[in-house]
Amino acid sequence: MAADPSLSPSAGPLAGLRVLEFEAIGPGPFAAMMLADMGADVLLVDRPSGSDLGLGHRRRHEVMLRGRRSVTLDLKSESGAAAALRLAERADAIVEGFRPGVMERLGLGPEVLLARNPKLVYGRMTGWGQDGPLAARAGHDINYIALSGALHAIGRAGEAPVAPLNLVGDFGGGGMLLAFGIACGVIEARSSGRGQVVDAAMVDGASLLSTMFSGMLAAGSWREERGSNFLDTGAPWYDCYRTSDGQFVSIGAIEPKFYAELLARLGLDPATLPKQHDRAGWPLLRERFAGAFAARSRDAWCAAFEGSDACFAPVLSFTESRRHPHVAARAGTIELGGIAQPAPAPRFDRTPGAAKRPPPERGEGGAAALADWGFDAAAIEDLARLGVGFGR
Repeated sequence: MAADPSLSPSAGPLAGLRVLEFEAIGPGPFAAMMLADMGADVLLVDRPSGSDLGLGHRRRHEVMLRGRRSVTLDLKSESGAAAALRLAERADAIVEGFRPGVMERLGLGPEVLLARNPKLVYGRMTGWGQDGPLAARAGHDINYIALSGALHAIGRAGEAPVAPLNLVGDFGGGGMLLAFGIACGVIEARSSGRGQVVDAAMVDGASLLSTMFSGMLAAGSWREERGSNFLDTGAPWYDCYRTSDGQFVSIGAIEPKFYAELLARLGLDPATLPKQHDRAGWPLLRERFAGAFAARSRDAWCAAFEGSDACFAPVLSFTESRRHPHVAARAGTIELGGIAQPAPAPRFDRTPGAAKRPPPERGEGGAAALADWGFDAAAIEDLARLGVGFGR
């Protein structure tokens, strides 16, 4: 496991970028975490008190909040909104994840904030987007990816679609999309001197992640029947198989040379098998693969495929993954605040990012953050009178 990254001397490629984040759940915090990991100074505006959504989490477990400092503020109060305006004047970017219209009703919409800070990049994270018939409706990841078409494609033939955790909507199609949008907006603002609104919607992001399949559909090389294609468990050589110890392994031997290596490592004679792309022979091929893998344990198969280009990997749990030699060699796991978690990514060779501090308690580090943002002692006291709470 890597050493504590808070000791890293690097400030990261986004050093100097100030981001004001309004408390939310899911994709907004993930976007802000990515920015913080890359060196941005993210100040989290927390509610004075909050809910763990009934999950029983303590703040230290909300690892996507790493790298921040916090102030507390009641945005629904007149003085709280006034304080938020003053904070936004010092920010380069905003991260907010309320339903459309909420920030406007609080007096903190883009028109107001950009009038006070013309170079501000105003990042908005929603499920359905800022406009359209569904914009005001509630939803969660599963709903957004359902409408995008992505959920329909995930699952086995003849079975219901399978939700891929909340990776496709919340994080890949949501948080990453917003972080990318903010980075793009900041670069543009530095040349134009003008900020703008970034409308990041999970339904858009999930659809964008599916771009490759648009071309495949048009070419006739993708069927919309679930579990009938080579990337969706339809093909027996791109799937997971149970081993003798009840574990699983994955294979993805698409290319002919990799497929030949797979057969060799399994000890299967190609002359006794259907051709790789003979769909009529796929049931028999799957049966032969399943029988072979079921004969040995997962660890035994890992040893058998060691050094191979057969596109093989064991199916590991999150905990097992942290201990894998490849993950360890790349320092892919860090420990922060006593909790093991993924390291910042992507990697930079000259200005590497780092997760510099564990999730803050509400208001933790706020006074130091305000000072770093250029507020003098009198201004900080004035913010406190407006309702800003912070640890001194």
